[in-house]
Amino acid sequence: MRFVFAFIISTLSLSLHAQDLNEYKKEIFTGKDQYLPYRILFPLAFDTSKKYPLLVFCMALMKREMITKHNWTLAVVTFWRILIARNFPAVIVFPQCPSNDVWAYFDAEFDSAGVLKRAIFPFRKEPTTVTSLLKQLVDSLMILPFIDVSKIYIGGLSQGGMGVFDMVARYPNIFTAAFPICGAGKVSTADKFAKQTALWIFHGSDDDVVPVHFSRQFYQKLKSLAPMFDIPNTRV
Repeated sequence: MRFVFAFIISTLSLSLHAQDLNEYKKEIFTGKDQYLPYRILFPLAFDTSKKYPLLVFCMALMKREMITKHNWTLAVVTFWRILIARNFPAVIVFPQCPSNDVWAYFDAEFDSAGVLKRAIFPFRKEPTTVTSLLKQLVDSLMILPFIDVSKIYIGGLSQGGMGVFDMVARYPNIFTAAFPICGAGKVSTADKFAKQTALWIFHGSDDDVVPVHFSRQFYQKLKSLAPMFDIPNTRV
């Protein structure tokens, strides 16, 4: 989990000027007349004879197009290369959710100030179109000889965090660990992954977009399902 922590710090803690995105290779995954654009970052001194973890990061709703712009400020660009890559080499994938889709189903009602008043998270039999494509993309990457299938991680921010809860509930056998940031979801799905996928949940108590109680509900449910994995003195 140190690798996950390092990635989170690189994503959230810094604000940098515009950086060169050349190292973040642009790719498009195609499946059944649909496509999923994504960026992929390979480790320094990439060696196809070695095995690397795979980390997928789902962007927030308002930032899902961020990685297509040259002037983005996501801290991963420089911080990953300087401080993280040498100690935690991995293949990092940033899938892009199209504007007409979402990572996970939800129905929401907002007040005049844009604060979420009510939300329902239906866990339907089939995932959203983009999440189905993401699963296919992950499957295609897992068969590559340089991917360590025992170290598949997924993270996401806000709506991307909702996608994390949705993905691990649908495919708990794939993901070693997950880190939803300011996410939410159908709490009753926790029993699908509680004892299979390790979760590290992040959510600020002052969040005025996605209220923190959504993450707290998941935490409490997971703690009741898998108390042996609980960490003493955890702040919620």
